[in-house]
Amino acid sequence: MDPLGLARGAAAAVVIWAASTCMSSAQLVVFDPNNYAQNVLTAARELQQINNQIISLQNQAQMLINQAKNLASLPYSSLAQLQQSIQRTQQLLKEAQRLAYDVQQIDKAFTTTYAPASSSQSSEALMSNAQARWQTSVAALQDALKVQAGVVGNLDTLKTQSSALIAASQGASGALQVTQAGNQILALQAQQLADLTASVAAQGRAVMLDAAQRAAAQDQGREQLKRFLTPGQGYQPSNVQMFH
Repeated sequence: MDPLGLARGAAAAVVIWAASTCMSSAQLVVFDPNNYAQNVLTAARELQQINNQIISLQNQAQMLINQAKNLASLPYSSLAQLQQSIQRTQQLLKEAQRLAYDVQQIDKAFTTTYAPASSSQSSEALMSNAQARWQTSVAALQDALKVQAGVVGNLDTLKTQSSALIAASQGASGALQVTQAGNQILALQAQQLADLTASVAAQGRAVMLDAAQRAAAQDQGREQLKRFLTPGQGYQPSNVQMFH
């Protein structure tokens, strides 16, 4: 074979291979604007969907956090102190001496010790009833003073508890804590009202017993004066112990 022909054939083959390579390269770098815009729009939509999902998850997480705060209990409680204060006041009322806060006892006393003086009673019985009434009046005054002292003693506890509850309510993180703080503050006010009622009741008891004692003393004085002025009877001296 002619060497020259071989060279020419090889050169032609190289030219054909180069041409085909250039054509392939030209096909790979072809840019389609419409396809590119569509791809970018699709990617943007997918990114927006991902952002929406992230925002939704964040909102759900915040909602759960808020729910946890609303369900959280108030870390401070004044109920134990309130119960102790109420029990102290109730105990003082229960310690009422002689004539207590009892309807049956009161009815019985006003049919015996505080009953109107009669001519059938002896002088000793009249004086004994007078002494019993006086002692009951003194005991009622003492009871009233004790209740009032107990109420005053509760004021320091009320002040401390009120300050603590107000501070707790201001730092409350949820609806439940706010509600619990408000309920405890209402309980404090109810306890103050209970103390006031107890004090008024004890003072009123003392005043009423003193008034009853004076009314009975006046009635007894009239009976004794009547006996003193009755002809043929006159004054009969007797030994009476007024004070123990």
